[in-house]
Amino acid sequence: MRRLVLLGAVATALLAGCSGTGAGESTESTPPPAPGSSAAAPLPAAPEPTEDGPCPYLDDAFVSRSNGQQVSEVRTSADEPHPACFFYRPDGEVQLTVRVYTGDPAVATGLVDEAAPVDSSNPTEQPPGWRGGYESSDDGAVYAVAKDGNAVIVTTNQQQSVKARTVATQAISTLGI
Repeated sequence: MRRLVLLGAVATALLAGCSGTGAGESTESTPPPAPGSSAAAPLPAAPEPTEDGPCPYLDDAFVSRSNGQQVSEVRTSADEPHPACFFYRPDGEVQLTVRVYTGDPAVATGLVDEAAPVDSSNPTEQPPGWRGGYESSDDGAVYAVAKDGNAVIVTTNQQQSVKARTVATQAISTLGI
């Protein structure tokens, strides 16, 4: 699905580049794509912590066990219907974040592709029915999946992506999405 959207965008760009403006041709710009077309939907800004916790869909003790670090503080964003949750370690640094999006399927897929790009991440289909990717870096790991109009993106300061996957699976289960 992600590759089809990308291929569609490339084909559109190539076709647009092939059209010239000879004598008698209009120089007006092309109208915007119709709703429901393959144009990329604008993605919402990354969530910011604005309120003190708790996280409404993840328990601090579960996150602590799953990520292998003590949780000293939890903050949430103002996003609705599900706030993003920010879990902090004792030194005040963020150890894990969970972002949940519910809405337009194109936006959900776009958020997953932004977090775990198809060109660099490992593909995943866990939990069953969800699709996305995961990858590790020196700074930690990300696990991002989408299903229908829902997306769950977990980032951790730990390099093992299995920790992020465990938290993502629990968030999906608790939310029932």
